[in-house]
Amino acid sequence: MRETPEDLKELQGLLDSSLSRSTSHLQSIITEHTLTAEQLTQVLTGMCTLALSTVTAKGEPRISGVDGHFLRGKWHFGTARSAAKARHLAARPVASVAHMRGEDLGVFTHGTVEILNPQDSESAADWPDLLAYFKDFYGSTAFDWDNDVVFYRLRPHWMTVYAPDVDKLTAK
Repeated sequence: MRETPEDLKELQGLLDSSLSRSTSHLQSIITEHTLTAEQLTQVLTGMCTLALSTVTAKGEPRISGVDGHFLRGKWHFGTARSAAKARHLAARPVASVAHMRGEDLGVFTHGTVEILNPQDSESAADWPDLLAYFKDFYGSTAFDWDNDVVFYRLRPHWMTVYAPDVDKLTAK
């Protein structure tokens, strides 16, 4: 687990407030079948395949897959600089992601993205640590890290988790 106590507190607050602002239908499904922030960070380790939804200039939704990494209570992902999703996010930095594991887990998130690569962003003070993590995960020579890929962090304003069998997911 890479999360600090502050990260866990912030994530738990987000999960609680998101559920409280959800429809009664969603609340009836999730309230008794969810995870705490601590449980979620224990379950979302390594690479998690995400369905990423972006929006075109015409307002049309587009969905694609990305490698997601849940670090410090937020989703991180990358894509090729030439990808359509990179153009969408540059023009409209909002996204939704879903990570699902069959019927065992669903994590649904809406938020704003920020670019992490330093050549594209001044707000990525933690980029050296994140780059070390990504290079360790993918291999240091997997990409031209400066020119081939752009990495994002999704800063969530809404996140909810569906987990019908918490013990199954959190068993070691």
